[in-house]
Amino acid sequence: MSLAIARSPIEHSPIDDVEEKAQVRVRESPDALGDPDDARHFWFQREKNSSRSNAIATQPSVYDDPDLAETYQPPSSWENIHRFDPSARWTWKEENKVVAKIDLRIMVLACVMVVALELDRCNVQQANADSFLDDLNITRDDYNLGNTLYRLFYLLSELPAQVIGKSIGVDRWIPLQMTTWSIVAIAQFWLRNRTSFLICRALIGVLSGGFTPTMILYLSYFYKHHELSVRLGFWYAASSLADIVAGLLAYGILHLRGVDGYAGWRWLFLIEGLFTLTLGLLAFLMLPPSVTQTAHWARGRNGWFTPREETILVNRIVREDPSKCTANRRHFFTPRDVWCSIMDFDLWPLYLLGLTFMTPWTTVSQYFTLFLIDYGFNTFQAVLLSIPYNVMDVILRLVLVYAAETFGSIALMGALAQVWMLPMLLYMIVVDFSQVNKWVAWTILTLFLSHPSAHALQAGWNSRNSNSVRSRAVSAAIYNMCVQLSGIIASNIYQDDDSQEYSKGNRVLLGLTVSNIFFYIATKVYYVLRNRYRDQKWRAMTEDQRVEYIATTEDQGNKRLEFRFAH
Repeated sequence: MSLAIARSPIEHSPIDDVEEKAQVRVRESPDALGDPDDARHFWFQREKNSSRSNAIATQPSVYDDPDLAETYQPPSSWENIHRFDPSARWTWKEENKVVAKIDLRIMVLACVMVVALELDRCNVQQANADSFLDDLNITRDDYNLGNTLYRLFYLLSELPAQVIGKSIGVDRWIPLQMTTWSIVAIAQFWLRNRTSFLICRALIGVLSGGFTPTMILYLSYFYKHHELSVRLGFWYAASSLADIVAGLLAYGILHLRGVDGYAGWRWLFLIEGLFTLTLGLLAFLMLPPSVTQTAHWARGRNGWFTPREETILVNRIVREDPSKCTANRRHFFTPRDVWCSIMDFDLWPLYLLGLTFMTPWTTVSQYFTLFLIDYGFNTFQAVLLSIPYNVMDVILRLVLVYAAETFGSIALMGALAQVWMLPMLLYMIVVDFSQVNKWVAWTILTLFLSHPSAHALQAGWNSRNSNSVRSRAVSAAIYNMCVQLSGIIASNIYQDDDSQEYSKGNRVLLGLTVSNIFFYIATKVYYVLRNRYRDQKWRAMTEDQRVEYIATTEDQGNKRLEFRFAH
């Protein structure tokens, strides 16, 4: 996301004195601003012992022009209004320090929470390696139905969960979700038949729905756009790390088969569910509502940040994106708000990508352990052999995110991730894959599943191109609904009547992968043309006309002429 500034910052006399918490404060001679070229430097681009750490980090913003600043003035109801100060200046050393604090306090906790989600929703894949289907007397089609029900109910609860989370506060809603779904996850210890399996999968879907978009919205309160993309890379990498941990845990826990007469997969559901329940209870205490509201008996009476650090954290975010201060963190969305966000056609290309980009990978990943069992690997070999592709996924996911931000091309990196899968898919179609050596099959499957996922890129991309709190909250839910729909599609591509070779299913996956490459290119072209159209209209205005437009327009969010789409 970027804003086209109406004119260069100029010196003005201060605006009239008004109530401190409700008006902009501008100095008569503002301090120098930071160099925009430094704004997106990552740790590996910084020179050691350079003077940059003591340089001004405060970036140019609409708040540097008093005529524009009043238009973007945060409402008095905004929880951080007491730290809003457009005249504040700080160095890169100070900014890097507070960002590191956020990483430690917020990001680490967010990563641990997504690990818990991944354990509880995907441990059924490890259970497959321990005669799970045979013990419950269910077929692979029943297993597909269970995955479909999970994703369907997860999808249906996305928007309601996002609305509830925005209304009561993410700091309350996320812990409540975690404790409730973990109780159902624990209850899977007592599964008896097909019906109980399907009910539990549906309930976990309902209770965990909305977790991902709500967490993305929460993290957007703390990070700039390019920072959020990178942190989401780590967040989704933590999800893959959970699969590695799940494999190691399953290897040990499944050895409990026979203890007290219970199957190993039952102990797997019980132990991992108890972990999530414990974490959910801790989250009630450890998640702060905002950067200026960290003081709590469990987090420290004085909070995590000094007043100076709070000022830096608040102003660095809104200087980059003024839309992030347009609503209180606990704000109820009306049906009209939701409808306006749904009808935002400029985000539809991202929803389409969300519907298809993960389908090939999800299809194969859900069947990975079953494939290995079919090839003759035993239970514990199948579990351990899932670890290498998860390790590669973590590494390549982060490489893709850094590459996209470094080279400034999200769409092309997403297309590159799809290209990765083509050689393996072609091999699986051309060769009778059911007859190849088991180690060759494992290598091909591992390479396929090691592809660099663009999920983090697209979640951040969607957030950037929303440009309002309302749109960002709802669009995150809609985007994730599309991702869940892709999972439903993926759960029904491989069928029992196509088992062993799965030639029909693999051809479908090839068609989807090729289509995705064209979808990414088309999305980039669309946003380039939209930006070009706005550039033409913007350049045709005089500076005074631009200022008047910004002050009087009824256009909102990404429909404002000064907004530019990321691509």
